[in-house]
This record gives sequence, structure tokens and C-alpha cells, in this order.
Amino acid sequence: MNSQRGPYPDLAFVDIETTGSHFDRDRITEIGIKTLAGNQVQMWEKLIDPQTYIPQNIQRLTGISPSMVQGRPCFSELAEDLKKELEGKIFVAHNARFDYGFIKASFKRVGIDFKPKVLCTVKLSRLLFPDQPRHNLDTIISTHGLKVSARHRALGDADLLLQFWRVCESKFGQEKLNEAINQLIGNASLPPNIDQGVIDSIPDGPGCYIFYGENKTPLYIGKSISLRSRVMGHFQGALTQRKEMKLSLQVRDIDWIETSGELGALILESRLIKERMPSLNIKLRKSKDLCAWSLEEDVSGVLTPSLVTHHHLAPGLQDNLYGLFYSKREAHAYLKALAKKHHLCEALLGLEKRIEGKSCFGYQVKQCSGTCINITPIALHNLQLKTAMDLFKVQVWPYSGAIAIKEGGEMIVVDKWCYLGTAINQDELYELAQSGEVEFDLDIYKIVKKALSGAYRNQVIRIGVDK
Repeated sequence: MNSQRGPYPDLAFVDIETTGSHFDRDRITEIGIKTLAGNQVQMWEKLIDPQTYIPQNIQRLTGISPSMVQGRPCFSELAEDLKKELEGKIFVAHNARFDYGFIKASFKRVGIDFKPKVLCTVKLSRLLFPDQPRHNLDTIISTHGLKVSARHRALGDADLLLQFWRVCESKFGQEKLNEAINQLIGNASLPPNIDQGVIDSIPDGPGCYIFYGENKTPLYIGKSISLRSRVMGHFQGALTQRKEMKLSLQVRDIDWIETSGELGALILESRLIKERMPSLNIKLRKSKDLCAWSLEEDVSGVLTPSLVTHHHLAPGLQDNLYGLFYSKREAHAYLKALAKKHHLCEALLGLEKRIEGKSCFGYQVKQCSGTCINITPIALHNLQLKTAMDLFKVQVWPYSGAIAIKEGGEMIVVDKWCYLGTAINQDELYELAQSGEVEFDLDIYKIVKKALSGAYRNQVIRIGVDK
């Protein structure tokens, strides 16, 4: 049905039902569209065979059962019709990233590039009703008295969006709504709860950013040498990556801390994650069970790894340490992998019980060179073990005391691989250098070690020597 063009571009109010929230794995079960073209409304509604299982909780929520979609067209059969239905219209949805992301991914699987202009009604609600505490669809229904015909069905929810548009039109007028479209239409990649003004205020220099969820709960902490670009990278990635979409839908606020450079950002990120424990960070961990191997020679001249646990560990001071591990389990897994790779004897390594005169299990399956039964000399086994473990030797702190690493206008103070703080003048520098013992952190050790062997090796100030 065609009509005269009204005061706005044609608006397609879209809602979908799916088998889940993962747009790579899950599939669409229903699409409902109400198009406002001029002063007329046209409808498009289709049940779709997802060709996959519909979970019971989804069936209960939507009322869409497998029997309802059985025999219905699959998405590929409807794709061309859907494309024509949406072509040239502004794609309007609530939490538009979800509906748009699913439809875009579905089109992509059948070879269609789908790039409409997108308007999110969550963002529209936040823009026009800033004092309203929440902007989810149920809140909008109750706040504005919308009439519910079929909640959690595609066309029913699409109709609610059209009703909300009519409320906005009545309250603010066509000119104000056109301004809102122009303001929001370029922000399709932003999460519904984040304004462009927040993004514009983020500096594009080095530092750390913090994404918060409800009640200022930390969700994710990251670092970058270009903060604003990296933050936008998360949101643009949400249209194609499940992890980024999950983050984008949860984020309610963004904060950031600037640093003088990449090294400061790396250290700050590690510290912030351990302090604030954001729910979506999994890589940087705080360990109370840090341990390492040392090599000791027994009475028979065999070099045997001995595990040094957290209470007796002094990385940076002890010379005979190999590999730093978050747990005993990780340490033993490393040693077993080393034995397998270099055909070492697990009995001599203490990984299985040694029985005098009998071969280890590894020899029986041709993974041990036979030192346990004197086929290979002990001296050769010792050399092979030492050579392999030297690659993972923990470096002793190479300076007589604390140092500062110059970065921009700041000085990062480090002693025995431990971060003491960041100074901006000489007084702060010497105060930090004399601040005493700081707990060793494996992630900081890796960051500082890499920095001192790379780009920052010529930026070192030996405190008390260089002034």
C-alpha cells in the first residue's frame, strides 16, 4: 500500500521473536512490522521456521511453539520480501541493536548486505523523557498508557512502538521529532543507554575505560592508547559479535582514567580489574596461590623440580625460580607438558612414583628417553631439563633499588618488578621509592619485564643515581 510522503521519512516499526539471544547460533521465529508511510499504516507479519529447537522458556514467554512454525517458510525464503518491505525506510525498534543485529546476521547468511538507518526507541525515550527512571518497554507501556494487544509477539510489540511514536508526536510535535530523528539516526552503533555526549567527552588518548551496569556495578575494564576509538569499537562490534552485544545491552555508564602512555594504561588496567572485579573480565587474575619451580640436585645427582609456594616465594630476589604460576595445578600441568615435549622422565621429575630398577610409564609408551633405567645418562637428562626450563626462568631484578620509567610527563616507579606508583615530580618520585614492600603481582611483572626489554629500556631513571 503506497501513500503520500508525510512529514517524516517512512518509518518501519520492527519487532522480532527468536529462539534465544545469540544471533550466530539462534534464529528468528517471527517478524512483525508496522510501517508509518505518510498518514497511513501498513502491516507485515510472518511466522518463520527457525529450523532449530525453541527452548521451553522462550515458548512460555512468546507463546510460539514448534508446531506453530512447522511448515512455515524459513528466513531464506522470506528474505527478498523482507528486504523490499524494509527498503528505503528507517528501521525503528526497541533496543534496536538486538532486532537489527539478528536481522542483519540473517540477511548476511543468505548473501544480502543490510544497512538501513536505525532509530532506537530506548534512545528516543531517554532523549525526550530524561526524568523517566527507566526506558524498557514495560515502563513505557505503563508510563504512557499504551494499549497492549499481544505482548511478546512481534506485531503486538511493533504496534506498541507505533503507539509510543504517536504519544511523542502528540506531546512534542513533528518538528521536535524530526530533530530527534536527525540527532539519533547517526548513533545506531551506540548502546541504548549511552548518549553521544558521553562518547564525545571521552579523550582519544591513552588510558583505561570502565563500563558500568545497573547500580554502578563494574561490567568491564579495558585499556587503549586511543580511548574513544576503542570504546566505539566495542559498540560497533556488537552488531556482529555476541560478546560485544551482551556488553552493549548491559552498559549504563562509562568512566575513564587517562594515563601518559601505553605502559601506564597496562598497569592501571591490571590494578583496576583486581580491585573492582568486573564481571566480564576473565584474563587478569589475582592469585593467592602463586608458585614457581626451583631446581634442586638430589643425592644421586638428579636435578629435580621442587615447587616453591606463595609463602616462600620472592620473585625478583630468588635466582633459582622457573615459571610463575597462578596455582599448583597449573604448575604441574606445565611440568607434564615440558616432560612430554622433551622426552623427560616423569619419575625423575617427581610427577610419578620412582621405583628403583623399573622404568617409568612414559618409557613404556615411548615418551621417556630411559634415564630412569640408565639408558640415557643422568647428566644429559639434567642438561635437557635445565635448557628447557631456562626459557621460563624468572628474572632477578637487575637494579640495585627502585627505578622510574619515564612516560610522557610522568614517571612510573617500580622496584623488584612491583609497581609502587606514578610520580609527576622529584618529591613524589623519592617518596614512592621509599614507600616499602608491595605485594608481587604476576601480571605487573610480565608488563614491566616486557617494557624494560623493549620500547622503554632507554627511559629508565635509576633513583638515587640519575637526577
